[in-house]
Amino acid sequence: MWLLEALVAFVCLAAVVVYLGTEQHATPREERSGVLPGPAGGRPELPAPGASGADSGVVTPGLRPRQRPPSPSPSPSTSTTPAVPPLLTVGQADVPALVDLTAAGPTDWVHWGLLGAGAPVHRRNGSGEIRDEGGRGERVSYSNNPEAYTWRDGTPVESASGTMSGVYTCGKGSGFSLAVAADGRERTVRLYAGLWMARARLDLRLSGGGPASSVRLEDPHTVRTAEFTIRFRAPKGAKLLLSWTVEESMGDCGNVSLQAVALR
Repeated sequence: MWLLEALVAFVCLAAVVVYLGTEQHATPREERSGVLPGPAGGRPELPAPGASGADSGVVTPGLRPRQRPPSPSPSPSTSTTPAVPPLLTVGQADVPALVDLTAAGPTDWVHWGLLGAGAPVHRRNGSGEIRDEGGRGERVSYSNNPEAYTWRDGTPVESASGTMSGVYTCGKGSGFSLAVAADGRERTVRLYAGLWMARARLDLRLSGGGPASSVRLEDPHTVRTAEFTIRFRAPKGAKLLLSWTVEESMGDCGNVSLQAVALR
């Protein structure tokens, strides 16, 4: 009886060994098809045609999902104001017999000589953009100019009906230096000046660079005057620089004279 029981136990043990050996050597389940099992009890879901694993939400085992490069940052928009092209032109004409500075200089004007050599008259509430920068030589006032000047909005002299005053300076190299502020727009300056027994030169330039110009005026025997019309444009902060000088004296006191400047 015990022999039969031992035989049965041996057969059962052999069956267990055979079963375990079969489980260890079975063919591994293929997982490289790119398809993961679907929900329990259903068919596996296949990726949509033409879609990659990263786009469809299906990740292939053993591979990292495709990574998209970050979008480039948009370039900051920059707007630049075009540079103001410099402008400088000059014309010359005879001075009218009567010059109305109130009309010629609605922005600003200056007149020299009425109160002596060192006290010019300005436009009341003018812009103050006409500057007397000095010059070389001693200034002397006079009152026999060929033309007359009038205004109705001056300070410290409120009005004048026809003054013939001005200032002059003698000798080669002597003269006047003036400056007019720029504001980025085209501006018009009228310079009323003269000479006596001399050759004079008017030099014009812009402080910020750009075009420059020179004009000569000459009379070896007597007095001569001119109205110089200057049109200029330069960036705000720059200046129109004017120099009116004796280039050659042709008498005992060959000189240049300055009567007025008007800005519009």
